[in-house]
Amino acid sequence: MILGGIQKNSLIDYPGKISCVLFTSGCNFACPYCHNPDLAINNPSVSLKETEIYAFLESRKSFLDGVVISGGEPTIHNDIESVCKNIKVLGYPIKLDTNGSNPTVIKNLIDKRLVDYIAMDIKTDPALYSFFVKNGCESADIFSSIQTIMNSAIDYEFRTTCVRPFISPPVIRKISGIIKGAGLYVLQRFQNKNVLDPAFFAAEDCGFSEAELLELKTAAEPFVGKCIIR
Repeated sequence: MILGGIQKNSLIDYPGKISCVLFTSGCNFACPYCHNPDLAINNPSVSLKETEIYAFLESRKSFLDGVVISGGEPTIHNDIESVCKNIKVLGYPIKLDTNGSNPTVIKNLIDKRLVDYIAMDIKTDPALYSFFVKNGCESADIFSSIQTIMNSAIDYEFRTTCVRPFISPPVIRKISGIIKGAGLYVLQRFQNKNVLDPAFFAAEDCGFSEAELLELKTAAEPFVGKCIIR
């Protein structure tokens, strides 16, 4: 696995835990608002060896409570299972950040108890993925990942970055209906800096104001256990 970075400690990436975040390099999507552009295009500024990561985790057992595997997109790597196994051997719970494009991989990791928490990004209405996210993207894969996660016994959250034209009030209502009954839905603020495609956002402000975010939150709340703005 190509590991393009590490955040050695974080208080916010794994709910309720002090974690480190491992960033895999490479992604099968090209979202213009991606805030890890070097990782998305598989051009990391650093390249870390797995042995270095395991040694670091071994040395931090008395301080860290968990490990987050993020990206890029971790599930595109064939050795994601072995990496999770090696981290589990060290005694760490694992949170996986994913775009949900590989439901078979997600199900395998859940079934083998190699992940303890999943945060899945839902970019827009799954029916619009082929237009907005990636030509030929199968919306059925997104639906399958959502159902697999919701039917599992592990902790999870769904997340949506609120940025135009991907998101609108009707789209939030559509997503919320798809994940109806989910425990946590996170609406993320758009940060127009260090993004994958700055030209995409050059013409206008594509973010939502705080008042507009609250309206989106209100639209989502009837469908989910808890909706927060992050």
